[in-house]
Amino acid sequence: MTGVQVPTGGQLSFADLDDDEFADRSLFETTLVVVDLETTGGSSDADVITEIGAVKIRGGEVLGEFATLVDPGREIPPQIVALTGITTAMTYDAPPIEEVLPAFAEFARGSVLVAHNARFDIAFLRKAAGRMNLPWPFTTSLCTVAMARRILTREEAPSVKLSALAELFDVSVRPTHRALDDARATVDVFHRLLERVGNRGVHTYRDLTEYLPRATPAMRAKRSMASGLPRRPGVYLFRGPGDEVLYVGTAVDLRRRVASYFSGGDTRARIGEMVSLAERVEHVECAHDLEAGVRELTLLAAHKPSYNRRSRNAHRGWWINLSRERFPRLSVSRSPAPDAIGPVHSRTVAADIADVISAASGLRSCTQSLRRADHHWCPGDESAVGLPDPLVARLPGLCHAASDRPQTLPDYLCRVEAARALMAGRSDVLLTDLYRRLQYLADSRRFESAARARDRLSSTVDALARCQRLAAVARIRELVVARPDGTGGWNVSVVRYGRLAGAAHAQRGVAPVPVIETTVAAAKTVLAPEDDGPLGGAPAEEVALVQRWIAEPGARLVSTTEPLESPIGSAQRWTEFSLAARRARDEPGPAPARVGA
Repeated sequence: MTGVQVPTGGQLSFADLDDDEFADRSLFETTLVVVDLETTGGSSDADVITEIGAVKIRGGEVLGEFATLVDPGREIPPQIVALTGITTAMTYDAPPIEEVLPAFAEFARGSVLVAHNARFDIAFLRKAAGRMNLPWPFTTSLCTVAMARRILTREEAPSVKLSALAELFDVSVRPTHRALDDARATVDVFHRLLERVGNRGVHTYRDLTEYLPRATPAMRAKRSMASGLPRRPGVYLFRGPGDEVLYVGTAVDLRRRVASYFSGGDTRARIGEMVSLAERVEHVECAHDLEAGVRELTLLAAHKPSYNRRSRNAHRGWWINLSRERFPRLSVSRSPAPDAIGPVHSRTVAADIADVISAASGLRSCTQSLRRADHHWCPGDESAVGLPDPLVARLPGLCHAASDRPQTLPDYLCRVEAARALMAGRSDVLLTDLYRRLQYLADSRRFESAARARDRLSSTVDALARCQRLAAVARIRELVVARPDGTGGWNVSVVRYGRLAGAAHAQRGVAPVPVIETTVAAAKTVLAPEDDGPLGGAPAEEVALVQRWIAEPGARLVSTTEPLESPIGSAQRWTEFSLAARRARDEPGPAPARVGA
């Protein structure tokens, strides 16, 4: 830790911090603390802080810096290690958050907090304070994301990511996904943004906060719509003049989330239009965020609100199906077959994945009807199938099962079984072969082809792994999971065949076991699926919500009728390769194909 000392003589309470008196003070004379966090993930409820970096500034000068790693008390996920470079070993000797947060409070005393995407960073700090039973007094903050969206045009700044703004302003310190570096970069970005509004009468904190929102007086007048809402998780529905549903959303705090719509903080034009039309707000209180997410899906499908983008394609998604023909092949459809993977968001991507798997397994890619045929024959050189090129692109008109002689059913069915085993997760031999082909291209210095092959293989791995994860949940008759709520209580979910059948919340001090037993007894009945697709007919979006919820750190498996397990050959084993491939695609280097080697 640098820049501060933990105070002696007892733990500092956040209540000791000065109250907010910044509204009419000149920004030039205001002490600001620009803060950045690194965490174990994106959820302030389930994840924790691994690093805090902060820079104290006033009048354009740096007054001090604060930087420390934080012991999260758990393993840091591999994808976070890859992003930040912070490993679990690096945090072993770091102080816990119980020591760091009071020290940060002392450092930030009497200051306005500034952060890039302040909602994220302050949510984590608030949650940490709540777990320590410390009140949170920082009622004033500034967000450089909101500032950038208001001050810069879309043509000038298509993206308001910190890295993009640092590049735009050519700042002296570039973000590195380490807290202090990112805080230093945010300082420079913040100053450059202030320079843009200095000649527009923006001189005080109040001037800036009133300049940033795009709320009209009519929007502010509707703030009373949020006043009666509970501070609980749930779903909210904005209704228009004809009582039609305009918009559906979820919140962990209904009152706070709905109130934010009347402050103009959301700069999307369609949301401003929606708020101007809204006449009232309905809500459905939920036990926890998973129930809210599932209810949102149901309400979107039922009402198709015009201001929700998701309602425009409520049943989007494409499946890669193994056909039931005599000589099966892979095809793309809106609905799944018994042997299928998906759903995939784009038909083009789905067709690409089907092509990759067909090439790897040698399935035919021709479309001729072979319902009664006793053989398949597309003339060609069968030896070409083993070369790397099919991973890159199939020659127009060339069938992946092309051969120099007719193929009988016994010749062909071994290929079908190989594809079926890959899709079901029983074997990843074909992925190993595809990776070998990728390395062949890289070793041959065919880097453009290798990059294309890398991206196609990564998309295939992602689709396989996701479908296999969802199928593992959808096949279980009953699964009961409990997750800590962050305040000493427990959130409980009963899942049956991939669907949320019951939800409850046991508050701090309430014994969770009776709550769980009552929730299981009252959970809705879900019949065994008749659909023999991978998810048994369960909606993919709902199963995905459930799967993510039970996979969050801290989730406890209370009971299950069948093991929650992945197949031994699951593509999940290749997710590190896929993560490295995406990183290489987004940040190309001299040899982009050599990911995961």
